[in-house]
Amino acid sequence: MRKTLIKQPTENDPFPELNCLDLEALAQIEFTSECPKHPVESALLLTGLPSDGWQAATAGEQTLRVIFDDPRTIEHIVLIFDEQQQSRTQQFVLRWLMDKDSAYREIVRQQYHFSPPNTTREIEHYTVNLKQLKALELTIIPNISGGEVCATLKQLRLA
Repeated sequence: MRKTLIKQPTENDPFPELNCLDLEALAQIEFTSECPKHPVESALLLTGLPSDGWQAATAGEQTLRVIFDDPRTIEHIVLIFDEQQQSRTQQFVLRWLMDKDSAYREIVRQQYHFSPPNTTREIEHYTVNLKQLKALELTIIPNISGGEVCATLKQLRLA
């Protein structure tokens, strides 16, 4: 009998087949806010350790920007958002900047409604063809209805 063990994705690695980029070595990260207990590297580093991800220190719209040292080709973008506490509708926008361009181009704009305890996780996997990518920008409006909600991001992976 021929047998092969199928590797199951772990909670921290829902797409183990992707060859994700080591952003720590390849890019600089810019952000508008960061909670000291949930720094941005918690959502970006490929540690394999369980993480709560990044959280903003202030409420309202937030931006994370990955700026590559050298232009890259990106074929996959994975975003994971997690909300265990409060019902809310979040919107995010992903944009990219091509090397030598001055204006960002929109990839996707999406809304998602979190409704704990049943609907607490949003996982997005986009297959893209971004050549000569210099920067990737993620803008999050944590609650489109307003209020004192801090943006969070469990994971951002690029491959």
